[in-house]
Amino acid sequence: MTDFPYVPEYITVHLGPPNSPARNVTVPFLEYIQNVASSELYPTWPENALRANIYAQVSFALNRIYTEWYRSRGYDFDITNSTAYDQAFVEGRDIFENVADIVNELFDQYLARPGFIQPLFSSYCDGRRVQCEGLSQWGTVDLAQQGMTPYEILTYYYGNDLDIRTAPIRPLIQSYPGTPLRIGTVSREVEVMQERLNRISNNYPAIPKIYPVNGVFDLNTYNAVVAFQQIFNLTPDGIIGPSTWYQITSVYTAVRNLAELEAEGITLQDVSRELPTALTEGMQGVNIRLLQFYLSTVGTYNDSVPVVAIDGIFGPMTREAVVAFQQFAGLTPDGIVGPNTWNALLDAYQQIAATLQDTGNVSLPPTSTLVLGSQSNDVVRLQQNLNRLAAFYPEINRIPQTGYFGEQTRNAVLAFQQIFGEPVTGNVSPYTFYLIEVAANQAEMNGS
Repeated sequence: MTDFPYVPEYITVHLGPPNSPARNVTVPFLEYIQNVASSELYPTWPENALRANIYAQVSFALNRIYTEWYRSRGYDFDITNSTAYDQAFVEGRDIFENVADIVNELFDQYLARPGFIQPLFSSYCDGRRVQCEGLSQWGTVDLAQQGMTPYEILTYYYGNDLDIRTAPIRPLIQSYPGTPLRIGTVSREVEVMQERLNRISNNYPAIPKIYPVNGVFDLNTYNAVVAFQQIFNLTPDGIIGPSTWYQITSVYTAVRNLAELEAEGITLQDVSRELPTALTEGMQGVNIRLLQFYLSTVGTYNDSVPVVAIDGIFGPMTREAVVAFQQFAGLTPDGIVGPNTWNALLDAYQQIAATLQDTGNVSLPPTSTLVLGSQSNDVVRLQQNLNRLAAFYPEINRIPQTGYFGEQTRNAVLAFQQIFGEPVTGNVSPYTFYLIEVAANQAEMNGS
């Protein structure tokens, strides 16, 4: 499920009920709606009736795409052609010219409730053979003949609180990020999962609430994931892989009734994430400092990328370094750090780290954030550096070097952050790891 609706360039249709062994066909979304409209409607109907029905058909299909209704349940298609579940679609059928003309105009427009983001689940039926809650297709003919506009027809069936919106067109993208989320992962996807687990926990109180919702996969997030996995019979490993991701998506859709006419609804506040989708010039904060740290590290070992100051401000010099790196990596040099640029930067950093480790030189900080519950050799290294600092700063208590990030380690990290004026989070990002190691080296140099 994406934050905002969009029109997919293509849609995959299952030619039968969901569990049937029927074929799948993938067609352009425009052609799909033309086919559905030509299969369900009569070209002789009044134009206003046709328009009202096509709005409903587009909105229904986009709701299936937005909620990943079938993908989140393990199917390899987006919608079926079974009218018991979805919309009529007849492979290879003739398309009515006047219907196609209207679809060409309306295929990227959908219905939504004011204040809510998701496309309306615009349920409908023919109104003669089948009656249902929602729009009656034959009923729209009578209303159009009475002189009603398409919007008036739609509000007659769906209520006056109705918007008609336009969605952007883009390739269909499955929401799973491609790599598992686990303790130490810091990403927008973690933030999405934290928010959804918190909402699900209202219906399943055995799932503990996650605070804060900040995109950091910490011990609280781990515990919530394990509880969710236990409830829904998944392997309780505390890792959000594809199965857990889509099960969370499916349950979230269910508890918010997103695929029902009267949905709870997703608001703009629900999708206002702390972590941005892209870093751009003018931004400030810890995410920019981490970006600058990676750029500076890559720049130290790559003459193509200038080294930048790590000041947390995305200014012209940082943008220049981003553009230089994008040119080096064969990416569009737009100066915007989206997922492709970020992943390429992490790959470049990790390649440098691996080379340095192989040659026995400097060991760079890990790319994962160390948090309460982390367990690894990187935690051992962190604990060693904190103990080196404890010899010079009484506020930092010595801790066992166990490789497990427990409360004692977190308290030592908090003390370091307070002493050195860093954001007091108790988490150790790669840049924080670097600062702790540099501080330990300087303390021993100055104290000797």
